Parts: sequence; C-alpha cells; structure tokens
Amino acid sequence: MAELHLKLRELREKSEMSQAEMAKLLGCSQQTYSRYESHTTEIPLEQLIRLAEYYDTSVDYLLGITNHNEPYPRKNGI
Repeated sequence: MAELHLKLRELREKSEMSQAEMAKLLGCSQQTYSRYESHTTEIPLEQLIRLAEYYDTSVDYLLGITNHNEPYPRKNGI
C-alpha cells in the first residue's frame, strides 16, 4: 500500500487537478486530501472507491496490487 500516495499524486497531476479540486470532488477538506497524498492519513474505503471510479481504474491498481490500470468489469445493476 506504500504506492497509494504516490499514485494519487501522479494521477491527480496527470488530470491537471489541484488538491483543493480533488478534495471538493471527494467532499473533504484540502488538508485531508493533502494528508492522503503525504501518507499521513489512511484513506477511507468509500473515498478509495470514488478515486478509482474517477480515474477509471481499480482499487487494486491504486493500492499497487496490480500494474494493470483498467477497471474491472462491473456486474449488472451495480
């Protein structure tokens, strides 16, 4: 999971978003989002899922479990 904070910053910068903009998208403060990227605060599961959906990837990719950045197929109705 040590890669998570690095991936968050990399993906945010690629999408040309500021920390404040990401925080607004997630419904948290800029300070909280900054702590996610600096790895000083654990990211709640709900926020991790939102980030994966926003970046169109999987939680496994964000966590560094896989290098495959394509999202998993979704079940019908979810």
